[in-house]
Order: sequence, then C-alpha cells, then structure tokens
Amino acid sequence: MSELSVNHLLGIKYLTEQDIELIFETADHFKEVINRAIKKVPTLRDITIANIFFENSTRTKLSFELAEKRLSADVINFSAGQSSVKKGETLIDTVNNILSMKVDMVVMRHPNPGAGIFLSRHVKASIINAGDGAHEHPTQALLDSFSIRERLGEVAGKKVVIVGDILHSRVALSNIFALKLQGAEVKVCGPRTLLPKHIESLGVGVETDLRKALNWCDVANMLRIQNERMEFSYFPTTREYSQQYGINKTLLESLDKEIVIMHPGPINRGVEITSDVADSEQSIILDQVENGVAIRMAVIYLLASKIK
Repeated sequence: MSELSVNHLLGIKYLTEQDIELIFETADHFKEVINRAIKKVPTLRDITIANIFFENSTRTKLSFELAEKRLSADVINFSAGQSSVKKGETLIDTVNNILSMKVDMVVMRHPNPGAGIFLSRHVKASIINAGDGAHEHPTQALLDSFSIRERLGEVAGKKVVIVGDILHSRVALSNIFALKLQGAEVKVCGPRTLLPKHIESLGVGVETDLRKALNWCDVANMLRIQNERMEFSYFPTTREYSQQYGINKTLLESLDKEIVIMHPGPINRGVEITSDVADSEQSIILDQVENGVAIRMAVIYLLASKIK
C-alpha cells in the first residue's frame, strides 16, 4: 500500500492499521532527513498550508510549522485571537476566506469536538485535525506510538498505561484508538472522577492504583491535569493528586522492572511527574518531540500526494 485510505486526518478512528504502518515507514525516511546537515526537501514546493489555531498551542503549532517548512511548503499562520473570529465571523467564512488565497491544506485546532469533520464536508482542502476539544489529537497519538516502536521495537503486544486526566484528554482517546489498532494492551489509571463512564467499552482496562498499573505496564504515558477544561475541582488538592498519581524516582526504582516513561507535554513538573523522572534515561519525552516533526512531515506528505 503506497497511499492513505483517507483524504483527511480527522481522527485515529478513521485510519486502518495499514495507514499507520505507512505513516511510520514514511516518518522513518523523514527522520533521516531532519538529522542531515541540510534538513529540507523540495517535495511540497507547490503546496500551500494554512495553520489555523482557535486554541492556544506552542509545541503542536511549532512542530507542524517546522514540518511544513522542512517539506518546502508555503505556510500561512492564522491565530483566532488576532482575527475576525473575534468580530463574530463563522468557522466556514474564516476558512473560505483563507482558501480563496488558494490554500491546499488546513491544519486546524479548535475547541469544539468534530470541528475538523464539519470543515472537511464544507471546504475543498485537505484537513488535518491538530486537536478538537476533548475529542481527538491524532498526530500526537501517532508520534506516541512511533516513539514506543522506536524504543521497544514494536507496539503489538506491549502493555501501555495512560495515567491522569483521561476525562478531558483528547490525547488519551486518540492513543487508545491507535494502540488498540496496533495490537497493544491498554489500561487507564487515575482517580475515578477523572475517568469517563463506560471507558471499558473502548476495550481498555481500568486501574485506580498507580503502583499496580506501573507494575503491569511496559510503558506509562503521563498526562497533565487539564485545569483549563475543568469547571470545578475533580480532586481535593494538587498535592494529594501528586501523592497518589504522580511518578517520582523513588516509586520508579521500587518497581519490579524498568518501564518507559512518556508525556505529551506540557509537563507540570512536580505534579504528574518529577524532574528527575522526566529527565531520566527511562524517559522518551524529548524523543517524542523530535518524532513529532517526522510524523507530521509524513502525514502532510502523504495527504498532499492525494491532492488532485
């Protein structure tokens, strides 16, 4: 298979296992490119990409922008905070105005779940979902799986626990879909108040005891508490949360085996993870950042090749 089965990247749930394998093979190639002296390829010289962010983002936005520039695409950056959206312009009007500038691809982050799907039905451009509310964040899940594959050889058969604020996390949902699709075993761990009802229906285990979860897993993906999505407190204090669901060096060294530590960022150091763990040999957090550029290059390249 040499092309994706989809014309947009709206969520992991629309991809096949073959799509993920193709993205990873392409990312392997681009990872070599970004580690060369000359880090650019002229592949997408004729493609114009608009990055439209209706929510704040630092790492994802920079990662996409860098990926686009490494592929020699023309890039337009649009931030809703400094735009006519503030004056009441609709999503479709905003995007159509941008598309009238002859844009081929739109990378969009939006606070509303399903915004990318809605857009893909109404505009003639390839859409990449860079996060829609608490729904999905597909490129993050792809780079997370890619990083596991790089460290452990493969994803199939590995035991992965996602720890923290599962309820408000688009990263958790996309990761569950991606890991299950590739044959990994997945558990979620956190206080009951931060675990969605019926989460087991996605085929994942639930564990509220962090030590048990860590002794079970090969990989622990630590999520931050999404305070910006919370209307009220889901646990007594941050200190109490950290004592029960934070990883520190003492806990890590007391486990029966060595596990891999991940974090999608931004890290709240001292809450879900301490600095000595984040910066340890077991952590692949900086690998995730580097792999994010290669994965996004792969996704953009593969979708651009389908633009007629």
